[in-house]
This record gives sequence, C-alpha cells and structure tokens, in this order.
Amino acid sequence: MEMTPKENMMAIFEGKQPTQYGDFQSAVKIMFDPIWMSDSVPEDGLEHKDSWGTVCVRAIGSPGKHPHVTPENAVVKDITEWKSQLVIPSYKDLDWSSAKEQAAAVDRSQHFVEYFCAQGLFERSHFLMGMEDAFCAYLEEPEAMMEMLEAIAEYKKAVIKEAAFHLHPDVIFFQDDWGSKQNLFLPPAVWREMIKPLQADIAQTIHECDMLYVHHADCICEPIVEDMVEIGIDIWQGVIPQNDIVSIQERTGGNLAMIGGIDGPAIDDETTPDEAIVREVHRCIDTYCPAGRFFPGAPAPLLRARNGAVLNAELDRYGREWAEKHPIV
Repeated sequence: MEMTPKENMMAIFEGKQPTQYGDFQSAVKIMFDPIWMSDSVPEDGLEHKDSWGTVCVRAIGSPGKHPHVTPENAVVKDITEWKSQLVIPSYKDLDWSSAKEQAAAVDRSQHFVEYFCAQGLFERSHFLMGMEDAFCAYLEEPEAMMEMLEAIAEYKKAVIKEAAFHLHPDVIFFQDDWGSKQNLFLPPAVWREMIKPLQADIAQTIHECDMLYVHHADCICEPIVEDMVEIGIDIWQGVIPQNDIVSIQERTGGNLAMIGGIDGPAIDDETTPDEAIVREVHRCIDTYCPAGRFFPGAPAPLLRARNGAVLNAELDRYGREWAEKHPIV
C-alpha cells in the first residue's frame, strides 16, 4: 500500500521500511507566519533593516536575505553595552490570521505543518555585530556575549510557544549555521560553553510544544554531532558531504537522523550534465542510506531550475528503487 508523504518520512525517521528514500522537506508545508514575515526584507537588492535593526540585502533571485553590517550601521557596536543598544522586537499583537488559514488548509495526513524559525543564536549574534566583531566578543567578552545570547534565547522560546499556540506545527525548521564548509565558526569548547546549553533549553521548549526539531546547518558540524544528540535535535538538515557522514552515523549510533548528503554546488552549474546529477544522487543514496534514518537530498535548494528538476526526479526514481531492493527486516 502506498504511503502518504508524511507516513513515508516518518517511516524513515523511525527506522522502518519506507516506500522510498527522499528529502524530508518534500513532505512539509512551510507556514509564512507574521514573525518570519516581519523579519524579512524585500527581494530588490537594496538595503533594508530587519525587525532587529540589522541592515540586510536580498538580491533578486536569491533564496534569502544576507546581513550587510558595517562599523557604522551595526546594531550592537560594543557588546558590553548591548542592553542599551539592542531593542528586541515585539512578537505581541501580530496578525496570525493568514498563517492560521495556511495551517488549516494543510491535510496533515499527507504533510507536516512546518514552522520556520530563522537566525538562531549564533547567526543573530553576528547579524547584530558583524562577523568579525562577534567572533572577538565570544572570545574577549564572553560574559557580556552570554547575556545577549540568553536574551535572544528567551525571545526564541517565546516565539516558538506563540507559533505553537496559533499554528500547532508538527515540525520546526530551526536555522542556525554553526560553521562553514571547512570547519565550525567557533572553537568547539566555546560553542559547548555558550551555545549548547541555551540550544538545549530551546530544544526542550520545542518538544514541550509537540514539534519535531529539525535543525538546519548546511556546514561542517562533525566535531559536535554527539552534542547535537545530547541537545535533543531530532533531525539535522543540511548535512554537506564535506562532513564524514558515514563516520557520524557510526559515532551517533543512529540517534541523529540526517537530511542531505548531496554535494549541491558540484552539480549546480549551467554546464553540469544530467548524468552527473544522476551519479551524485546514486552516490548519496548508496553511501548513506544503508545506515538508516537518512533522508537524501540537497542541503540547500539548487539555484538552477533544470538541475533541481533532474535532482528531484532521480531522487524520486532511485530512492524508490533502492527502498524496494533493500528492505528493512
């Protein structure tokens, strides 16, 4: 009997036999809630302030905004004075009617309702200060930085509860890139001291609100994967193959479900032949799906429509074939 998209993804998550292996995100419906919308900026290539006061630019055709922080426009210019420089946006009295209509229209037997929570603790800290000054503050003024992170975490927990009240999401997509394609941004010891305990509190709130916790970080997280399990992350989305994914599967003992594995940039060029995209799909599924609890997909959407269409078609075809040939017994 054919599974619904939601049933299929839950089968993979629970280590049971799916109809096919594919990207978990293909089974979600993302809600355009007023918190996210109020923090967005127009897709016009011009500078705009987000709800926290950070100057951002969203280029035409780009998937999202990027901070354009200078010494002159930084929201927090001195971390020791953050309390007088930062105004945390209000989440009260927002109009949830459109988002509630979106959620009500979703057939939850078919799809997950997903709440998108952008700019987590680390990302928001460098959005407020600029990357270089944020790095310095983590190392030179850890007490002040920790105070600001605690305030951001309290806001995050509050808006998660607000979204849960209005939308009753099945899943949260919590976005916080903790590294690059080469390494973590913060030394692991600093991340464990400052980010981990607050992220664990956020995870507890997520689970108290009956949501699966999908954490987006399309970067190197290999040094902290055991910590991610301890935090309570249910699924790590954005797993780039520059991580040793097979080793991570062994180290975490199947306790960290993962989405990704496709080397997106390697197959996202106008000159990339279809055959190369197909080969990458096969490599990903053949290498990472045998360990179980793995959702093959691109860590971030491909930018070129043809490439994305070929990728998704082959994920659907080969993901189904692989599931049939490799039953879970």
